[in-house]
Amino acid sequence: MVDILVTYFSETGHTEAMAECIAEAAREVEGVEVALRPVAEVSADDLLDYDGIVMGSPVYYGTMAAPLKQLIDESVKHHGKLEGKVGGAFSSSGVVGGGNETTLLGIISCLLVHGMVIKGVSRGPHYGPTCQGAPNDEAQKRCSEYGRDVAELCVKLFG
Repeated sequence: MVDILVTYFSETGHTEAMAECIAEAAREVEGVEVALRPVAEVSADDLLDYDGIVMGSPVYYGTMAAPLKQLIDESVKHHGKLEGKVGGAFSSSGVVGGGNETTLLGIISCLLVHGMVIKGVSRGPHYGPTCQGAPNDEAQKRCSEYGRDVAELCVKLFG
């Protein structure tokens, strides 16, 4: 059994809705257990318990929200211990061009410094799922595909 954490910060519920889609789809993959938790309920120590970690944030001034960054900053004490785990990112913004890519890249950069394997996307938003406002049908589809892709990669690597 592989374990995946989908964690997020969400002020309006839009990023939370994306997280739910990702987690639900990942759970459909055989051999996968998924924890869906707001970032306020996750400690840096918790990250050690998962084979895959997917983090989501709304765009705040072109980057991730402070609560998610705080978790990442606290995870420094485990530098090297997340090596080889699967990582991923997703984000939401208020408008097209609102900073989704810079937010995703900020999260991904942190996961790469931990030595994590990042699941990219060859179709659609390449760095992870994004949306503007509430996730519409297309954004939900991308979130579901990403959840399955991350789960399948975790099974290949750790199952």
